[in-house]
Amino acid sequence: MKKLYTLPAFIVLILLIMPITGCSESLETDTDINNDTDQETEFQYSSDFYFPLPEDGGEVHQSEEMNFQVQTVVEGVDVPWGIAFLPDGSVLITEREGDLRMVREGELLDEPLGGVPEVVAEGQGGLLDINLHPNYGENGWIYMSYSKPGSGGSMTAIMRAKLDSDNHTLVDQEEIYVGQPFTNSRHHFGSRIEFDGDGYLYFSIGDRGDMDTAQDISNSNGNLFRLYDDGSIPDDNPFVGRDGLDEIYAYGLRNIQGMDVHPETGIIWTNLHGPRGGDELNIHDKPGANYGWPEITHGVNYNGTEITPDTARAGMEQPVMHWTPSIAPSGMTFVSSDKYPAWNGNALNGALSFQLISRIVLDGDEFVHEERILDGIGRIRDVHQAPDGYIYFSNESNGTINRIIPVD
Repeated sequence: MKKLYTLPAFIVLILLIMPITGCSESLETDTDINNDTDQETEFQYSSDFYFPLPEDGGEVHQSEEMNFQVQTVVEGVDVPWGIAFLPDGSVLITEREGDLRMVREGELLDEPLGGVPEVVAEGQGGLLDINLHPNYGENGWIYMSYSKPGSGGSMTAIMRAKLDSDNHTLVDQEEIYVGQPFTNSRHHFGSRIEFDGDGYLYFSIGDRGDMDTAQDISNSNGNLFRLYDDGSIPDDNPFVGRDGLDEIYAYGLRNIQGMDVHPETGIIWTNLHGPRGGDELNIHDKPGANYGWPEITHGVNYNGTEITPDTARAGMEQPVMHWTPSIAPSGMTFVSSDKYPAWNGNALNGALSFQLISRIVLDGDEFVHEERILDGIGRIRDVHQAPDGYIYFSNESNGTINRIIPVD
């Protein structure tokens, strides 16, 4: 579940004295704000907090549980990878080629932000995911993943920085993790970033195109990681004091591309790319778990040859479900907003190769049903439930950010 952020008191004051404009739709999504007197103030996001609602939403899309329209809210973005919604109404968007773009008052600014790290924008690498610290309103930390250049090629790295809006740049940059080893491979950087309800930072690195390394916990490839927000390692991480990297939380994961926290359990879920077939949706409720790649898989090599005869082995986790043939899942979000009651608790997954959104219905941790919506709309890279309660998605094919608007 994408977070609701604590807002500074001065933003609350500004929003309270601003005239109310736009749609009069009821205010539905809220978060708590601590003011200077330590009294709780309830802030409610209006439906036009980030973008104005359209006068005419256009085509109505029919799905099994509800009808909806798609509103394009941002155009002209070059391979939009990650999206972060700031509590002042601005939006940050990463472009894979290396630029960080800002949307202010609903408009994409022409000039990219400064202070962004150097990236290797080759193959699947570049400037990748972005997320805000859960206490962003208090500390201002913004987290990003990227393919860092170095001796031997490139590798996934995680940095954090703060935004200097007056000078349109990032400041106070801190590099908090760099994977090892560096390689000339252009593939499988992983890179999704998420915080759980306890404030732990999770992120992924793929197998970098070298499948056997995903079973070797002495390197960073093919893993899910857990750190404190400053990059330090929790003492109760599963491999602390044992063989393996202390920062690893789970391994045997080919290339995680989507990640979110379940809104009820607080557990991290991910999706990942399999080879040809065998894309997976996984739950990470067992620290230190081995998800099996490449010893088990429901997929085969791209040329059709067998990787392994096994789809299950003792001591290796099974996915909640798998997509075969591959849809190439990407960003994912759990639906918890009351704007979509018929989808509540569902997991929405973008799809790159199948160019759609996969809606997964769950019963607890069990797969129930899949519905595929917006078939053929384009390569969906990120799917994000924003603080205003709406679901947004990025479309690589036409360089847009879009919002799903329910229709009665």
